[in-house]
Amino acid sequence: QVQLVESGGGLVQAGGSLRLSCAASGSIVSINTMGWYRQAPGKQRELVATIIRGGSTDYADYVKGRFTISRDNAKSTVFLQMNSLKPEDTAVYYCNAFTSTFRNYWGQGTQVTVSS
Repeated sequence: QVQLVESGGGLVQAGGSLRLSCAASGSIVSINTMGWYRQAPGKQRELVATIIRGGSTDYADYVKGRFTISRDNAKSTVFLQMNSLKPEDTAVYYCNAFTSTFRNYWGQGTQVTVSS
């Protein structure tokens, strides 16, 4: 079992920045990939960014150049630095962990609201 706890969401004006954190606990040695997803009201959950244990990253086109995902393996924490935020970035952001046993785990989500 893996537990994920997100923090760092909030309200920010367009053009501003926020940094999300996700702390993992439990069977952390089994985690291969960690990532961030988001879900806006009335929309499906969508990928934001992922990072594998070795450090390789992948981003959705709509956040490339604005968001940066990073990972502190020693602290079992993943971060999402969000710059140049837009109103369309408003969503609940979820942390995800995918393990070597092919299981998906999700955090409880943190609200990000970008005002215009």
